[in-house]
Amino acid sequence: MALRTRPPINIGLVFDWHAQKRNRTVVHLDRPFDIAPDGGTTYGAEALAEQVREVSNRLHAAGLRHGDRLAVVKDNHFDMVLIAAGAARIGALPVMMAPIQDIDAIRTMIGRADPTVLLAGAGVLARAAGAGVALAGPGVRLVAIGEPADGLPPGAVAFGDLSGAADAPVRVRGDHEPMIVTHTSGTTGVPKLVMHSPFTALGALPYRLESSPIPLLTSGRGDVVASAISFCHMRGLSWTKSQFALAPRAMVVISDPGLESVARVLAKHRPTSLEAMPNIYQRWEELADDQPELFSQVHRFISTFDAVHPRTVRKFLAVSRARFPVWAWGLGQSEIAGISANIFTRGTMRRAGTTRNDVTNLGWPTLVRVRIVDPETGRRLPRGEPGLLMVNTRTRCLDYLGESDRHRMKTKGAWWNTGDLGERTRFGRIRLVDREVDMIPGMSCIEAESTLLDRLERAQEVVVLSVPDGLPVPVLCMRDNRIDPEEWRRATAGLPDLGEPRLVPWQDVPRTATWKVRRTQLREQLLGEKRGKGTGQWT
Repeated sequence: MALRTRPPINIGLVFDWHAQKRNRTVVHLDRPFDIAPDGGTTYGAEALAEQVREVSNRLHAAGLRHGDRLAVVKDNHFDMVLIAAGAARIGALPVMMAPIQDIDAIRTMIGRADPTVLLAGAGVLARAAGAGVALAGPGVRLVAIGEPADGLPPGAVAFGDLSGAADAPVRVRGDHEPMIVTHTSGTTGVPKLVMHSPFTALGALPYRLESSPIPLLTSGRGDVVASAISFCHMRGLSWTKSQFALAPRAMVVISDPGLESVARVLAKHRPTSLEAMPNIYQRWEELADDQPELFSQVHRFISTFDAVHPRTVRKFLAVSRARFPVWAWGLGQSEIAGISANIFTRGTMRRAGTTRNDVTNLGWPTLVRVRIVDPETGRRLPRGEPGLLMVNTRTRCLDYLGESDRHRMKTKGAWWNTGDLGERTRFGRIRLVDREVDMIPGMSCIEAESTLLDRLERAQEVVVLSVPDGLPVPVLCMRDNRIDPEEWRRATAGLPDLGEPRLVPWQDVPRTATWKVRRTQLREQLLGEKRGKGTGQWT
């Protein structure tokens, strides 16, 4: 049988398909897989496909069957995608979770998943034991990746001990049936569990475009493509499928975005295409200042998950030695994939200031329909008037696992309430204002933060927090943990009135698995107040 030209849309079949292609890619890891600690850090297509088959066999031996649910919570790594593929290959539903700091939230998500088998990393198991939290009920089979210092919990089996299991039957689900569940960022509480089918996760037109050769925007055969994302999220699947289809020279996995680890990996594998989450890029600005050669060969920077600040874009485009480097920024959500996209170049960034029309310009909606509506009445708003972003797209998720009522509340017919505030500009482009839960009347936190970052060269992070009463509170992470009054006066000139700045070390800012700032937790941490100005009704 001839190999199909297009990659399959079920993640359970993608690795086998890639192994049979004529043009394949090699994957380099920053550290060995947690599921294969002795497997090294370089994998060809056949070796990756074999790992997926081995995962299927071991999960089947642990009791996982077609139609069952598998809950997965472990340290960030590309093997999260292999585990999802291994479960989907036998028709089970993988529920992928990052090891967020709140162990009670992890327990809540596992309860909503109601799994037959729980696959948990040693670090999460140790934290749960230390907190006295049972991650799952007695009817759930616990499989441990690695072994905690105090030994395995009672009744648990080590993932490594399942090696050599018999071949599991391959029986994937249909294109419009549930295939995978990943969680949202969880900036305001327990992350939601987003359920997708093969079609909504990997089969709709946006995903097909990403797997097609498009000059400047997608990978070519000579590229070295590096990624530093949260691999348990949906982006890990679409990145894998698109790169396997395009077959660049190499894929480089960055599971640990810490400065020392990243410097080591990028010195060894100089990428020509680099993707990371916006706040990771922001943290890497220090590397761009001190070791610009690490990014000199990058001609395509990609950021997703969140808004990106102009200072960050300018800095990385400036250190690239490529003739025409580009920055591709996409705004999306786990529930609906992409909403809008924009391309920045050195020229556009030179022309850009910090005005409302360029800092938060999302460009034109990408293969979706967008409406701006009044939050209270649902009435469609004219151009130039901010309101809630509603999106109509074929990539909308099937449900929230364990929270179907919440999913229904965010839908109105074919339209999905993103919970973002935006406005349509005079040329039909979309300008992002804020998350509704973070909004401050009369200003945009995103714009204020971008302006302050531009004006405070030593700032690693700036967060403007709304409070129920009083002026918004700016939170600053400075490289030297200081700011003098005159510097602050110059930085805030022309901005709306702000309260006195709070200095917080970068490592003390609470973050999600996608490195977004958990503003509600930060507000409570600094001010003893959870509430802001927004309602949070559509989070």
